[in-house]
Amino acid sequence: MSEKKYVAYVGSYTHGSRKGIHVYDVDVEKGILTERSSVEVSNASHTAVSKNGRYLYSIEDEGVAVFKRDHNGDLTRINSVDIDGMRGCYLATDVDGKYLYVAGYHDGKVTVVHTHQDGRLGSLMDGVFHKGLGSVAERNFRPHVNCVRPTPDNKYLCAVDNGIDQVKIYCINKLRNKLELVDILRCPRESGPRIIRFSNDGKFAYILFELTNEIRAYKYDGSGKTPEFELIQTIETTTDRDEHETHNAASGFALAPDGKHLFCTTAGEDTVSLFERDEESGLLTRKFTLPISGEYPKDIVIFPDSRHLAVANHASNTITVFTIDYDKNIIVMNGRPLKVEEPNSIHIWAVPEDEE
Repeated sequence: MSEKKYVAYVGSYTHGSRKGIHVYDVDVEKGILTERSSVEVSNASHTAVSKNGRYLYSIEDEGVAVFKRDHNGDLTRINSVDIDGMRGCYLATDVDGKYLYVAGYHDGKVTVVHTHQDGRLGSLMDGVFHKGLGSVAERNFRPHVNCVRPTPDNKYLCAVDNGIDQVKIYCINKLRNKLELVDILRCPRESGPRIIRFSNDGKFAYILFELTNEIRAYKYDGSGKTPEFELIQTIETTTDRDEHETHNAASGFALAPDGKHLFCTTAGEDTVSLFERDEESGLLTRKFTLPISGEYPKDIVIFPDSRHLAVANHASNTITVFTIDYDKNIIVMNGRPLKVEEPNSIHIWAVPEDEE
């Protein structure tokens, strides 16, 4: 492993005097998280880091906030902007570092915010409300944008809509700073797509489905006039679908840095599943599904060495850290659960190598 220093950021809901983002030192070799500091953010449900690593973006009640990261990974607020809509739930940066994308679960909106080189968040470049009806009445069958992610070639933006069972695919018109809908990936009714992730080489896409508890693998090709997503596999995430299907919800989704292993968590049975990934074919093979010693595993992160994982357990107010044994297909907990109130997201990033 390199001598890089890594820091974990845990975004959490806030009530009273609780801090929204908790900063942890990361011992990569031992798989240990040690809390060092925290900053005030109202209900930090998700975070993202800038392309150069110097800035951290966070959802907050008022819109989106940005913080400067120092050489230790500590945070200093720069500014915040109103996203002209309801509270966001997911953030993503583009490959060029020009835009910040915001997913709106509550209002079904995709928002584009301009990011300046000095770290400041600028004006809203565009905002698109999804339209349509889903099929699950008890989930308020209307648009719920749960995840936004640009394709690795930076040609398109994928907006995963959990409410209407679609992934809307936009082209980013950089001359007009506007989103233009170019295609729709229609998912099975009542499947509840939640998160999309791409392989490191950009050739494959994986979508986690919250309601059907499955992962769908696609070949991705962005070389033509329109993006192509070819379905190549559907694989279940739970061990006993018949017994638990009405009580489980696929939640967290992470690709290990080595590119060979994909992980997902499932709320309800409160487990983590490991899938071995064939880098040539993109196909997945499930290796284990094991308990995470917490309740409602809302997010998961894999350490830079791909040998450890941490789970943010929203309902039990904990983070559990494990060592992964790929040979025996087991995980072993590293110490006691860490206490944190209502964690929503967890990420690990290297600290900036230089400061401006």
